[in-house]
Amino acid sequence: MADEDTLLVDIADGIATLTLNRPRQKNALNIPMRDALREAVQQIRADRAVRAVVLRGAGTDFCSGGDIRAMNVTEAEAGRNRVDDLHGWIGMLIDLDRPVVAAVDGVAYGAGFSLALLADFIVASPRARFCMPFMKVGLVPDCGALYTLPRVVGMARARDLVFSAREVGAEEARQIGAVFEIVPDHQLHARARELAHGLASASPVAFGMAKRALNQSLGSDVRAMLEMESLGQGIAFTTDYHREAVRRFMEKEPPLFRWPASSPD
Repeated sequence: MADEDTLLVDIADGIATLTLNRPRQKNALNIPMRDALREAVQQIRADRAVRAVVLRGAGTDFCSGGDIRAMNVTEAEAGRNRVDDLHGWIGMLIDLDRPVVAAVDGVAYGAGFSLALLADFIVASPRARFCMPFMKVGLVPDCGALYTLPRVVGMARARDLVFSAREVGAEEARQIGAVFEIVPDHQLHARARELAHGLASASPVAFGMAKRALNQSLGSDVRAMLEMESLGQGIAFTTDYHREAVRRFMEKEPPLFRWPASSPD
């Protein structure tokens, strides 16, 4: 284990697991952790051997948000720069052409909720709690939440969560579409890896193009999306993955893509 104020990065079997490692502070984001996240995302983006990513927190919480003790900002430019420095790696993670799964236990507050929303799927324990508490301290949502939250839960529910700053439990988060699945506490991290392995078995070309197209769809028009669809499909038709998947289907062999997700043999 590295010392606290550190992000733990483990890459095994094509899965990169990023663990926020300040459990005594409920994994609050401070500057060293932010810097480590930036470096880790840049590393993953450049490493094609990484087929999927799991985000998790050490201990019994995911992330309690930004470290309040480090928010001594008195000038608008400094405050803008503080947040703008996050946007490079946040944008890379949102648009990463590989699956990202967040395993949320305990609190996912503020920037912690925002960080979970960067994932394609959130798996939560029954004790998970989600909150956008920014209004309570006179701030606006950050870490990409103004983009991700309305896309995940819809605009009306996004307004509710942002303006009320209320906490929602795991079950309500699942009902509004923020949480994909609720699993027992002791199975949470294993289940997140199962999902990551299952998604990693998809065509990397098809998955990456579909993910980026979906990210653009709500801000685009039908003609642009149809053109993206035809270009993407044209590329996907030429991949070895597609040809092998068709061959297996015709020969009634086990498929390349494994779903429901299960642990690798």
